[in-house]
Amino acid sequence: MKSQSVVTELRRKVFKEVARVAYESDDPASDLEEIPFLITPDEDPKYRESIYRERQIASERVRLAMGLSLRPANKPVHITAGVDKSTIAEKYYEPPLMQVIPSACDKCPDNEYYVSDQCRNCVAHYCVKACPKGAVSIVNGKSHIDQSKCIKCGKCKQACPYDAIAHHKRPCASACGVKAISSDEYGRARIDTEKCVACGQCMSACPFGAIADKSQIFQLIQAIKKGDEVVAAVAPAIIGQFGPKVTPGRMKSALLALGFKDVYEVAIGADMGCIAEAHHYVNEVSDGKLPFLFTSCCPAWAVLVKKQFPDLASEVSQELTPMVATARSIKVKRPDARVVFIGPCAAKKLEASRRTIRSYVDFVITFEELAGMFDAKGLNLEELEELPVHIEATGAGRGYACSGGVASAIESCIREYYPGTEVKIQHAEGLADCRKILTLAKAGKLNGYMIEGMGCPGGCVAGVGTIIPPERAKVVVEQTVKDSDKRIPDKEIEDLAEKLTKMD
Repeated sequence: MKSQSVVTELRRKVFKEVARVAYESDDPASDLEEIPFLITPDEDPKYRESIYRERQIASERVRLAMGLSLRPANKPVHITAGVDKSTIAEKYYEPPLMQVIPSACDKCPDNEYYVSDQCRNCVAHYCVKACPKGAVSIVNGKSHIDQSKCIKCGKCKQACPYDAIAHHKRPCASACGVKAISSDEYGRARIDTEKCVACGQCMSACPFGAIADKSQIFQLIQAIKKGDEVVAAVAPAIIGQFGPKVTPGRMKSALLALGFKDVYEVAIGADMGCIAEAHHYVNEVSDGKLPFLFTSCCPAWAVLVKKQFPDLASEVSQELTPMVATARSIKVKRPDARVVFIGPCAAKKLEASRRTIRSYVDFVITFEELAGMFDAKGLNLEELEELPVHIEATGAGRGYACSGGVASAIESCIREYYPGTEVKIQHAEGLADCRKILTLAKAGKLNGYMIEGMGCPGGCVAGVGTIIPPERAKVVVEQTVKDSDKRIPDKEIEDLAEKLTKMD
């Protein structure tokens, strides 16, 4: 499984070593101390100016992988301080979920224009003429921008015929659709937890790996070692994540080799949701009783609505999300089971921590964290046995993994069960786009619509816990939808969804 960048390779090494300690160690605190030296074993630094900084960053990553918070920069705190609280067989989480590692942040310029070496000192001096504040001048035969005068309008950049003026923006801040990232007093990135919806796009965007979320893999492995009945609920976006040869049957073999007792597909929960929301749309929105219907499966989107558009929060569908519906159905069959949601999404970790959900979903890990567990066990997934897999979900449920797939699944159910009903659809992907759609809805411009919101551009296949590029994942998921034996859910799934909704 090839990583997309060196940053993801380093993250995965940490997950591998933490998982290895969880599986093998009799003295976790001592062995966790060793991990930074396993990650950076040489004396010559590879990525930073010193080996000590590399190990400092690795140490903080170990803490986050244990569910612990970062250490304060101005106090002598041991790497394993508080680790006794997290070496348990239960979900462990110290908020906030997303954190900036100070020692890893490169203090990127935030919204700054500067002249590159492509400047040819042309006679026209378009950049000088274009600047409304006199911030651009010619210094030593080259254009120069006085940052104290610059108002960031970009007119100099637009005017330059050689594209010699660059616009530098902090990558994490550019990726954040809710504008939750600013700079601290030292110029490092800072996350406003009041605005953050835990989508994790900042984590994906940072080229220095300075932002990371907390993991539950250590606690999950403790539950497995303890002998608990741990079962996997796998999101449909997993298709293709571990290579084209890793079939559902081989994935089941791999999960059983990690110690899971059984495997379920979360797409069945999506099936329950799409048929329930189809009825909701026709009976409530089409009839004009409610202005519109917001889908609820993306937790980042749902939290965005509640935080920034609280007067619209009641319009978010109250149907169970695919993760919760699947977990509840598992608990009905296996009351003692510990359910682990395995998916592409960091925000699901917070959804699963909500009071009404945490008794159904015991742990949440991403595909990236799962890969670390496979590495710790030395598993080659392509060589594993092809086990039989019972497929219950339909193409509609599997399509939830791609942007537009939720609305498409609901529409397909409406066309089947309510022929002739007019269906109005809007969908947004990426939180900046979601905010625009919500603004239109609030202004009354989208009455009568079913509105699908996805926090990640491209949908779940672009979640921060994925392994392969979103465009490749989308192709694989769409092919799986086409190859599904059943197109939409039937009455049996509808009855199950109704039963689960009534559970306390």
